[in-house]
Amino acid sequence: MTEDLRHAVLGRTGLRVCRLGFAGTYRPGKEAIHRALDEGVNYFFFFGIDTQLIKALREAMRGRREEFVLASGGTHYWVGSQDLRKSLERRLRQLKTDYLDVYHFLGIYKERHFPERVKDELLGLKETGKVRFTGISCHHRKLVGRLAREGGIDVFMMRYNAAHRGAEQDIFPFLAAHNPGIVSYTATRWGYLLRPVKGGPAGGRVPTAGECYRFVLADPAVHVVLTAPRNLKQTEENLRVLDAGPLSPEDMDFMRRYGDAVHAQQKKFRFFG
Repeated sequence: MTEDLRHAVLGRTGLRVCRLGFAGTYRPGKEAIHRALDEGVNYFFFFGIDTQLIKALREAMRGRREEFVLASGGTHYWVGSQDLRKSLERRLRQLKTDYLDVYHFLGIYKERHFPERVKDELLGLKETGKVRFTGISCHHRKLVGRLAREGGIDVFMMRYNAAHRGAEQDIFPFLAAHNPGIVSYTATRWGYLLRPVKGGPAGGRVPTAGECYRFVLADPAVHVVLTAPRNLKQTEENLRVLDAGPLSPEDMDFMRRYGDAVHAQQKKFRFFG
């Protein structure tokens, strides 16, 4: 368990990051975004449709681009026939920057979703200087574990939470050789960890969002956990995680037992569980 919930180095990239990353998926509002900036959040993941976040970042980066770690991605599967290069150029224009720090290939559920030609395309983008580090977003844990052993990808974005802990066996033990950056998402398991569940620990206790984030950040293998708040209130609640310190052993045990109950109840929604 790590004691530092505020800062980490993003693996072999050498980039110093706030361990709570920010995504503008749910358009939380300008005030929420600036609250995160004021708190020192510097890792931002964005899509082309995150217009609130893009505008705020353009303003914040003036004269200090190097203080921010900007990540985005593209895919061949979910957005028609666009390729990674076109997506990248669009992101650069939107942010008015010359480069992205991390650029992911998104939406990998099976090995065949990440053919060699896509890996070569990512590496080619890195060689242009418009991408500093390559990444993938992947739901297939064993594929991530194999790629981590091979060492060709700089940053992995993956699911890890109290209900989905398979990365502890399938991914984390294989990181040491090449030290990729690890960015985790869905710490609350799409909100299911915040709801009452049958078969949970006695007493009726339900985890808070903060406890979900602290559970993920307790593992030093995870450098950044993404949060995607819907408003200022959620943003401020999540930011308190940075100074809260690690969960107690008793709370960690509670989170694991609650996660087991949620996982058992939600198996029908599971992807590579």
